[in-house]
Amino acid sequence: MKNSICNPNISAALQLNARPGWLMAFALLIPCLTSAAGWEIDPIRVELSAKQPTTAVTVKNESDQPTTIQIQAVSWSQKEGNDIYSATSELIVSPPIVTIAAHGEQVLRVGLRHKVNKTVESAYRINLQELPSPPTPEFSGVKVALRIGLPVFVQPKAGKTAPKTAWAAVRQAPGVLKISLTNQGNTHIQVSDFSVYAKGHEAAIASESGTNYVLAGQKHEWLLKTNGSEQINDGRLHLKAYTDAAIIETELVLEQP
Repeated sequence: MKNSICNPNISAALQLNARPGWLMAFALLIPCLTSAAGWEIDPIRVELSAKQPTTAVTVKNESDQPTTIQIQAVSWSQKEGNDIYSATSELIVSPPIVTIAAHGEQVLRVGLRHKVNKTVESAYRINLQELPSPPTPEFSGVKVALRIGLPVFVQPKAGKTAPKTAWAAVRQAPGVLKISLTNQGNTHIQVSDFSVYAKGHEAAIASESGTNYVLAGQKHEWLLKTNGSEQINDGRLHLKAYTDAAIIETELVLEQP
């Protein structure tokens, strides 16, 4: 959203609501807007399996105006740390387009249309795109269309699912670390934030905040600037990460580029 204030190409801004299990999406509040829209979505992440191939998602329109939303399911994969989305018929969401009255709600039905993978989790996203209504003659502001993507994970048919993480640290340049995470498990892992510490020191030398998903068998990398008090003893680091699986603490040996 950099440099997007009052830009007609603005698409959306999202904000997590404090209410557990719900996601609140708000239009970006900027001076040139005349109003702001909001959705509440429950759940914020969909999990399906062979035993539970269908579920429901509830979307509430918290604004004072009706909103029209187009819904599309896409397959989700990753390559070299980048998300790749493509149209799919393996996941169906109904209805594909809805108009929700002010302060009303709509239930979306989600269901699988293919056999569940035997050993590895499958990933999809449900994209919800607001279709802005035509501006009235007296309107002189900027309309912002909300667009969000709900992650959908399908558990494999056989065996237990668990992420298996392998972390590594490389000194990219003076004052810059490359931290990488390889997910060797058969299910995703969601990293919310992590910090890196020099051995024997309580203050983090580098930190990362922000949510990143790493799908099964994939890798993600972060380039982090270290602070001026960096003291790495014997090339050893301690990493503490918060994930949707568990809090991870591990020791790293700093590698040279």
